[in-house]
Amino acid sequence: MKAIEVPEIAGAYLFEPAPYADERGFFCRTFDADVVRSVGLDPGAFVQDSLSRSARGVLRGLHLRSGAGEAKLVRCSYGSIFDVVVDLRSGSTTYRNRAFFELSGETQVTLYIPAGCAHGFQALTETADISYRIDRPHDPAEDVTIAHDDPELAIPWPLPVTSMSQRDREAPPLAEALQQKER
Repeated sequence: MKAIEVPEIAGAYLFEPAPYADERGFFCRTFDADVVRSVGLDPGAFVQDSLSRSARGVLRGLHLRSGAGEAKLVRCSYGSIFDVVVDLRSGSTTYRNRAFFELSGETQVTLYIPAGCAHGFQALTETADISYRIDRPHDPAEDVTIAHDDPELAIPWPLPVTSMSQRDREAPPLAEALQQKER
């Protein structure tokens, strides 16, 4: 496994595994504490693992947490997704930058998203399973959602949206969400 720095988002990394493939399929390591530690992250800081399953066209996000935020490791374990990260850390050298990725079960690449960055994705396949490893217990009172179609962000979602949560449908524009984040 190797760590690859994401130039658009300071402190973000892609962790690329080295799968072993044969006639049975493949085997790969999806988390390696030594590799995580090699880029200055504490592998023991992650306290919750979660999984979501989405159908093609489903959009989840854009989400972030107020207060200290939350860092997360995100991986598409089955299917594929169009993944989006927006740097909303006001002191960051990459503040308001966006980065787009295709994460898939074929590659098993894991994306590290620093605390203070918004995250969202759209499922590209009929089924997409996404694994999350999060560094803080979830507190719904800290949830902040940003409109996925905010013109200021101009995210090029690849498919028509087939479904999203009510919270995501009613999400405010970026400017208003940033005020919520600071509370």
